[in-house]
Amino acid sequence: MERYISVSEASKILGVHRVTILKWIRQGKIRAYMLGNRWRIPYSEIERLLKGFPTYQRVAIYCRVSNINQKDDLERQEQALKEYVISKFGIKDFIVIKDIGSGLNTNRRGLKKLIELARKRQIDGIVVAYKDRLTRFGFEYLEELFKSYGVPVIVAFQEKPKEYMQEIIEDLIAIITSFAGKIYGKRSKKYKRVIEGANRLFKDC
Repeated sequence: MERYISVSEASKILGVHRVTILKWIRQGKIRAYMLGNRWRIPYSEIERLLKGFPTYQRVAIYCRVSNINQKDDLERQEQALKEYVISKFGIKDFIVIKDIGSGLNTNRRGLKKLIELARKRQIDGIVVAYKDRLTRFGFEYLEELFKSYGVPVIVAFQEKPKEYMQEIIEDLIAIITSFAGKIYGKRSKKYKRVIEGANRLFKDC
């Protein structure tokens, strides 16, 4: 008897976002049936797709936090991604690359190392916990760069822990500080008022 699973279950098994599964259903790339108001996918379809998925021999695990006070989170990211790679791809040959720095900073040592490894074809996949671990903005551009080297970027998880909101706030303040400095000059009174206002605005967050 055929087994049917939900879109969310399919996304976990295949390691892609549920939006991708829904897109495949609309495009006819995957067979599914609407039961009630939800899609149900035959498990035979999942098996068919799994056979066509690439196999990875060596991947790079990339972990990042914004500041030195988040070292514990950096270790948790590393452990979670190791478990993900082992369970998902059945391999233990991976490189761990870690960065401590803002996702707005494109001059990170670890990010440069990732690009170098991909360019030299020394890895065949990159695994990150969330998109913003790789970069705060422009994830699609980096994804295309790595893809041009034949190295896909695999996003392991979808829901971010609550503590990542603090990082977003810090990055927003960094953006405001940068633009205010360019517009008013860092020694002006307007610059100081803008920065003080930004800090007050995000204080309760």
